[in-house]
Amino acid sequence: MQCSIFTSGNMVTAKLSGELDHHSAKSIREQIDCEVEAVQPDKLFLDFKDITFMDSSGIGLVMGRYRLMQLHGGEVIILNPSPSIRKVMRLAGLGRLAKIETSA
Repeated sequence: MQCSIFTSGNMVTAKLSGELDHHSAKSIREQIDCEVEAVQPDKLFLDFKDITFMDSSGIGLVMGRYRLMQLHGGEVIILNPSPSIRKVMRLAGLGRLAKIETSA
């Protein structure tokens, strides 16, 4: 699992790749939280384009980042989840917490 974080103005993007499971979620959370605390962005983009597998830890990752962004008055936007991961996110109710966007 890899996480590349990019900051542009008042936005942070975390580009995730590989398998997002309980083995990798903790270090990814820490990386994202560190950047969010430093930048205090208005928007946090979580790019799931290159995620090949996600278990419930991925849902927890999004929910925790939603809570963190709420403390800073910001929002979470999920980008490019695969159809199967998007379905899991919607069933878990993540669409009520974050915008879920797919590229055309």
